[in-house]
Amino acid sequence: MDKGLALRGLVVNGLVVCLMACGPQAPQRPSQRKGEAPQPDSAALALLEMNRQLAEAADRQLAQLAQTQGEPYALYEADTWIAILDHGDIDAEHPKFGQEQTVHMRTYDLSGHLLLDSEGTYRIGAHELPQAVDANICELYPHAKARLLAPWYAAYGLQGTDYIPPYENVMIELELK
Repeated sequence: MDKGLALRGLVVNGLVVCLMACGPQAPQRPSQRKGEAPQPDSAALALLEMNRQLAEAADRQLAQLAQTQGEPYALYEADTWIAILDHGDIDAEHPKFGQEQTVHMRTYDLSGHLLLDSEGTYRIGAHELPQAVDANICELYPHAKARLLAPWYAAYGLQGTDYIPPYENVMIELELK
């Protein structure tokens, strides 16, 4: 009888020890001395610096491309170069923030390869469109056509989509319906 109790006691103690050893680890204190400022996260800083350099390179690339195209481009919001191809119905009102707008977009890489052709109705300012489009759509009239040169950070970002690679600068042909 005593051996059975001892065995159960060992099993119980073993379980407790195992649970304690396998449980979540307590957060570690920062490796700093009392009164010293915390050390910056060098990996996060390196990633921020890399993205900053890539954004600057994208801006330079798009500025050069805008200057070599046949249409006159102007720099708009979200660091997007826009050429108005057809002003549309200039007697109508511009689309407004919060309003729904039907938009046809053809997205190309900068070599002209079609990546995405989509049409849909979107709420302006609801982050349903790429930032380059969302930030500038209120500058266009209904039935307008425009070509946008958008940097990756104002288009599809560092994650991209199923059809558009990460960090991809794009040309978007836009038509308001």
